[in-house]
Amino acid sequence: MKTGHVLGAGAILVALVVLGAHLAGGKEPSGELRAPMGEAECHYLNGSQRVRYVQRYIHNREQYAHFDSNVGLHVPNAPLGELQAKHYNSQPQFMEQRRAEVDMFCRHNYKVLTPFLTERKVQPKVRVTPMQSSSLPQTKRLACYVTGFYPAEIEVKWFQNGREETESVASTDVIQNGDWTYQVLVMLETTPQRGDTYTCQVEHVSLQQPVSQRWELQSDGARSKMLTGVGGFVLGLIFLVLGLGLYVRKKVTSRPRAHSRGPPLTPSLPPSLPAWLSLLCSSRVPRDPHGGSRPLRLCLIKCPGTRRPCSCLTPLRGAGAGSRALG
Repeated sequence: MKTGHVLGAGAILVALVVLGAHLAGGKEPSGELRAPMGEAECHYLNGSQRVRYVQRYIHNREQYAHFDSNVGLHVPNAPLGELQAKHYNSQPQFMEQRRAEVDMFCRHNYKVLTPFLTERKVQPKVRVTPMQSSSLPQTKRLACYVTGFYPAEIEVKWFQNGREETESVASTDVIQNGDWTYQVLVMLETTPQRGDTYTCQVEHVSLQQPVSQRWELQSDGARSKMLTGVGGFVLGLIFLVLGLGLYVRKKVTSRPRAHSRGPPLTPSLPPSLPAWLSLLCSSRVPRDPHGGSRPLRLCLIKCPGTRRPCSCLTPLRGAGAGSRALG
């Protein structure tokens, strides 16, 4: 089984893993015996104009033979590979297939994967941050973080007042992010002075022109003004939220409430009746019998010494004064 993965844009490595022994039940074999492996490499120069194919034979993590398309033969790398290299070289059909891998395997994969790998370009993001030096407390390091770019080839330069700095610059290796992008950190060790301007310049194939990020040492007055502005903005935002909340609350409380469909409020008893009389109010609200437009609430009051209820009409709150007895 062959599995090809193209890595990088210059020399592209294509790995072939051949397992000669199948593990039963997914268990690791006991002892030091390891499965033989094959690793194939495709090296490209000037696109696919010049291609070199290398097939490596590995056992127990040691290479014992390999095939190089520039040589055209299998070459042993250990006594274990002498017999196998001689056997492979004596097979004309097998050797013809090996030599054809330059076109059938390398150039074919290059055409298929070029739009996704070698032509893929992602622009970098640049950020400059000051760092305190551990060796020299009075010296600061300016760190230029360059992240999220592809391909890996990139050039980062530091400038102080327009002059390129080369002696006090340290850089990490280009690190893979694991998502087909890279990052790098380039530091400038210096003692910033007021009025000096530091610039991190990045050149990448995805950029039409270099990208620069400037940094200047802020004075105490500028820092104080910045903090004052930030504090004023925060306080203004707090007062705005409080004012908006009070306004909304006032609008909600001043809105007239709709009449409830539940049991009506119990009206006050007439002054001539004792307060201990129980009061039952019906849910029906008839119109004023005298032609008024305000609705009246019908109430039934149990009269003392009889089972016959006394009725009265009590106007709604705010509809008029007094009450009128009907029975």
